[in-house]
Amino acid sequence: MSAQDDQRFRLSEQYQTLKSAIHRHLIGLIDERNLDVDRLTAQQVQQLCLDQVRRYVLDQKLPVNQREVEILSRDARHELIGYGPIQELVDDDAVDDIVVNGPAQVFVERAGRLAEVPVRFMDDAHVVRVIQRILAPLGRRVDESTPMVDARLPDGSRVNAIIPPIALNGPCVSIRKFRKRPLTSTELLANGTVSEPVLDYLQMRVQNRANLLVVGGTGSGKTTLLNLLSGWIPDAERVVTIEDAAELRLDHAHTVRLESRPPNLEGERAVTTRDLVRNALRMRPDRIIVGEVRGDEVLDMLQAMNTGHDGSMTTLHANSCADAIHRLELLAGFAGFTGTEVTLRGQVVSAIDLMVHVSRLPDGARRLMSITEIRGIQDGHVELADVFRFDAAAAAHIDLRGQSA
Repeated sequence: MSAQDDQRFRLSEQYQTLKSAIHRHLIGLIDERNLDVDRLTAQQVQQLCLDQVRRYVLDQKLPVNQREVEILSRDARHELIGYGPIQELVDDDAVDDIVVNGPAQVFVERAGRLAEVPVRFMDDAHVVRVIQRILAPLGRRVDESTPMVDARLPDGSRVNAIIPPIALNGPCVSIRKFRKRPLTSTELLANGTVSEPVLDYLQMRVQNRANLLVVGGTGSGKTTLLNLLSGWIPDAERVVTIEDAAELRLDHAHTVRLESRPPNLEGERAVTTRDLVRNALRMRPDRIIVGEVRGDEVLDMLQAMNTGHDGSMTTLHANSCADAIHRLELLAGFAGFTGTEVTLRGQVVSAIDLMVHVSRLPDGARRLMSITEIRGIQDGHVELADVFRFDAAAAAHIDLRGQSA
């Protein structure tokens, strides 16, 4: 049987019905024997599934060949102790994102490109079961009263799920996978994301304790760059990291990692990023790194950068460095800032030394688009000056330091 035949077999209604029947058979057997699947090794579960699938096929006199038996047993194992149809995608290191749009549509991102894959669920209820399987160890749940959830898997991957009636086309799942090993400067150079002069300049600014803001869109590589920048922090310094979902992987001897906490089912006991930034100021940090500013913590982060915590870093969703300034002003307004625009811009200019803009190009490639210094305020506006800029036509980073005064 070819790979295409495998795909057609697994996508067929006949296969989905058969897989569901085998799953019910296995559940019945486990209940009958009072087996604790969690205590079995992966090899034991694999053998159990293979033996039972073979027996079920023989008992039911089904026209299924040996190759199809192996596929059925593997999928049955994933249903018992994994994430069902998407388990193989979760295990695939080449996959960066997994997106489930209802039972019949699954997409993955590889190398910056999103494409549909031949994977499907039985029905909406099957998708919801897998969502519950993902969330159960995390102490989270999703149901009609709580139809949306955002959580972090044990390996650091981020998962978002939303179900009907909010999701009109069926339950949806988005998994942003967590790289087992952060990209190195050598890999970013090989990918063309950065250049040697860019790396040298950024390393110098980090070691000289410049306050940095990394800006870009979703999936542009902000966290990857933040990981790289943090690797240049001297070992003698104490670093406190604050994130909504712990994605940073600092190779640093003196790091304290903090993670915000959503409210419980009663809507209580939430710990926000702003709470953690305020607390971090009392922890004697040399630098504070916030995974992303997206709410009222922006004021506290600016205060931290302005009050002796030089060399701090964070990221912000924005499409350019100029747009990042406007977004900071907008977030500060939402956070209750009551001063004038000029006062706020003065805070921004005093707090942030450098902005680094990263982007994902239409072909999926990620590039550092610009490094921009914040020079001061000119005619009431924040004055920006590019130090490096990516030239798409030349496919190179242009050093502008000799042109900016």
